[in-house]
Amino acid sequence: MELFKLQTLVVAVLLSSTAIAEAYVRPLPRKNLDLGGFRWPWDSKTNSQPQQVHVSLAGDKHMRVSWITDDKNSPSYVEYGKSPGRYDLVAEGDFTSYSYMLYSSGKIHHTVIGPLEYNTVYYYRCGGQGSEFKLKTPPAEFPVTFAVAGDLGQTGWTESTLDHIDQCKHDVYLLPGDLSYADYMQHLWDSFGKLVEPLASTRPWMVTEGNHEEENIPLLKDGFVSYNSRWKMPFEESGSTSNLYYSFEVAGVHIVMLGSYADYDEWSDQYRWLKEDLSKVDRKRTPWLVVLFHVPWYNSNKAHQGEGDDMKTAMEPLLYAASVDLVIAGHVHAYERSKRVYDGRPDPCGAVHITIGDGGNREGLAHRYINPQPNWSEFREASFGHGELKVVNSTHAYWSWHRNDEDESVKADDFWITSLVSSRCVDDKSHELRSMLMKP
Repeated sequence: MELFKLQTLVVAVLLSSTAIAEAYVRPLPRKNLDLGGFRWPWDSKTNSQPQQVHVSLAGDKHMRVSWITDDKNSPSYVEYGKSPGRYDLVAEGDFTSYSYMLYSSGKIHHTVIGPLEYNTVYYYRCGGQGSEFKLKTPPAEFPVTFAVAGDLGQTGWTESTLDHIDQCKHDVYLLPGDLSYADYMQHLWDSFGKLVEPLASTRPWMVTEGNHEEENIPLLKDGFVSYNSRWKMPFEESGSTSNLYYSFEVAGVHIVMLGSYADYDEWSDQYRWLKEDLSKVDRKRTPWLVVLFHVPWYNSNKAHQGEGDDMKTAMEPLLYAASVDLVIAGHVHAYERSKRVYDGRPDPCGAVHITIGDGGNREGLAHRYINPQPNWSEFREASFGHGELKVVNSTHAYWSWHRNDEDESVKADDFWITSLVSSRCVDDKSHELRSMLMKP
């Protein structure tokens, strides 16, 4: 009788836990923040004060400082040094601007500074006036920490996510697409730049495009003009011909940012560039290989099912042959982590795939999942939040995902990942990789 009561109690607790888990629903999406981004096209007021300041990596020991001024005569140089208010160095850059229907952008400045010392704080000023900013360069060696969140937007949830990322002692922020959610309303690009400036001016932000960046108007306006003008990434430094895909290195990590909305078949420029880029990776110097793009290849959420299949078919064999450790995507407004997987099945030599399109978009979360859960899927949850990737050494990294529990950051998933270079996978696939890279 006592055993029966105990069994009944255990079953009741399990059923209760299951019911609570299934009933767990994140709060509704929050409204867009009002940051005063709108500016009438006939407004003649000029302002030379730098705004929307952000920094990104621009090749070895260099960083790109980007900002906008309303005054079209403002200069494009950056003064910088290691002490507050003392600028021993100066770099001259270039600028651009664009028009979009009735909207005219301000003067968009891009200036590369360096060479810079690793793991060092620099103070800088844009265009000879305005506020002083400070940035910290990434380290040259392990450990190194990346903050990760996709589909950011500019809502109340975005604000929470940015606050939590600010609390994370990260070296670089990775954003796998969907930045401002401007969606043709160009003033929202300006308000987004103001929103992220406090973080984006202090650590490099490395981004790739999502569907909300495309903003294509057939016969009138090419896609990605706003994104490409404002968020210039180191594509030229990495041998790419497009700002939509590029690569860079931090400490011992080689990171490839691919374009889900650029041609990716075997005859495309992106595919040829990817083969060449992977052929240059030295796993002794950069034992970790990480890839980001917007549309996930492994997704058990009912949202956006199958949208990444064509890109997966074309490029997954390349990534597998190159022994990519980790693949990070956005697009689906939820979080999911896979086991090591390749060609739809768990594979000890495949990549771990993470979907993290839940930074704070205005469209809400994707709550509906496919059941039963696929055998390659390890953890999934529909919540807003961010991830942290701490690469400890050449063999081990620690991944954690932190949900926005109201406005508190709560760690909901974590695991240790062992690099493929420390296994036999890299050696076993070296011939396969050489064959694929040499294939015309």
